[in-house]
Amino acid sequence: MPNPMDIMKLMGMWNTFKSNHPKFPKFMAAAAQPGVITEDTILEMKITTPDGRTMETNLKITASDLEMIQQLKNIR
Repeated sequence: MPNPMDIMKLMGMWNTFKSNHPKFPKFMAAAAQPGVITEDTILEMKITTPDGRTMETNLKITASDLEMIQQLKNIR
């Protein structure tokens, strides 16, 4: 069982993150709507470091990915 103090600390950190990056939780909420992420949806990620280096990747969502996402939603 999780330590309640750790959960409270994490909640505070999440609130700070949301304050620092208000668009991100809104984006995630929109992406979590039914029908947005379906099988064969492609997710892309790009990282740009302060010195200009970049890394990019993508993945195509499979049926098993959707099953895992649903299980994660059920944990909340």
